[in-house]
Amino acid sequence: MKKRQLRWMKLDNAAKLYPAAKRRDWSNIFRLSVTLDEEIRPPLLQAALDSVIPRFPSIAVRVRRAMFWYYLEEIPRAPVVIPDHSYPLTHMPFDDILQCAFRVLYYKNRIAVEFFHAIADGNSGIIFLKTLAAEYLRLSSHIEIPCTQGVFDITEPPREEELADDFPKFSGRVKKSRSEETSFQLKGTPEENSFRNLLIAEIDAGEVLALARSHGATLTEFMVAVMISSFLELQEERVPESRRRPVKVLVPVNLRRLFPSVTLRNFVLYCMPGVDPQLGKYELDEIIKETHYQMSLDISAKKMASRIYANVKMEQMKVVRILPLFIKNFFMKLVYDLTGEKKSCITMSNLGVVKVPDEMEPHIERFGFTLGVQHTSPNNCGMISYGGKLYIEMIRSIKEPVLEQKFLLKLRDMGLHIKVESNYSHDQEVNSE
Repeated sequence: MKKRQLRWMKLDNAAKLYPAAKRRDWSNIFRLSVTLDEEIRPPLLQAALDSVIPRFPSIAVRVRRAMFWYYLEEIPRAPVVIPDHSYPLTHMPFDDILQCAFRVLYYKNRIAVEFFHAIADGNSGIIFLKTLAAEYLRLSSHIEIPCTQGVFDITEPPREEELADDFPKFSGRVKKSRSEETSFQLKGTPEENSFRNLLIAEIDAGEVLALARSHGATLTEFMVAVMISSFLELQEERVPESRRRPVKVLVPVNLRRLFPSVTLRNFVLYCMPGVDPQLGKYELDEIIKETHYQMSLDISAKKMASRIYANVKMEQMKVVRILPLFIKNFFMKLVYDLTGEKKSCITMSNLGVVKVPDEMEPHIERFGFTLGVQHTSPNNCGMISYGGKLYIEMIRSIKEPVLEQKFLLKLRDMGLHIKVESNYSHDQEVNSE
């Protein structure tokens, strides 16, 4: 058998920050999962993973150090699939990332993949997960699944355009200012041993979409506005009026929807809608309108291209290119500490509706999407829809569930029926009565 030629790749423009921003006890990782209608058989999952990784040479990688930059190196064989941990997104030490930058886990009938963010974003990660699930079902249930709806043909070689860093390709010509005021930061009592509390809210997608449209907003805009309203109330309860800061939510934007790109690398930027309580009191309807108009104005090809330009231009500066890696890391970590997490209250990422080939649908119960908490910000929120249900996954590294309570009670009071499950309390119903 001919030995497979392993590739190496530069980190894409967005990924360069993630290795620099790492800490001894924190790395920027996220999790995607799929729940099947049968208990997972580890040997078959391992066989499926072994077959799938050659099709994804930009994901099946390890991070390596060079003199001037980190880079990605394709791994020669798949990692061993492992039982899931007692809580999601347990710390992925950087020494592990230097060996393999993702891991595949199983628990009962659930498959989960946890990615170091430098190798993929949620949009490319979901393609990897769907392809892995399709191959597992082919082995376990002997069904043929067509390569549609984001399921890749693993017998085909990867395309070069899938491996490209598309940030320089779609860079604009004018730099847009990225100056942002520091936002309100929620604090709490840290959990022991880096434990992560996870709450999953299940809502009928049709109901919440109808509610959002009744307010003149998309589903994402509506949920972000409710989150802003929740943080405003928490700040009012905790901070004197004269010291209150803006409340903003960081919303990742899938640039593939704005530019003709099929890359499986990171290709996401963000917008940051919010309000300033120093201007006066905001009612929810007003917040929804503000969020809708801010996101509508920010999410355009021209504005995102100008933001790409700012990032790419800095990377291409000669003085930056010749600096040794340890100096680059020092300054990138400094910038991240001073600006990265302090400009928003929380990240709220919506991967949208997941579609799979018809042949897979009877075997899939749901998908999940969990963002890791940031180093200093204790809460994060991922959303994903499948089978007519919206799943909101709220994770935190502090003991107090104040944000989840505030957020979900607001949704309940607007008439939504919410089923809640968590790893820290019994499953329960949050009804509209």
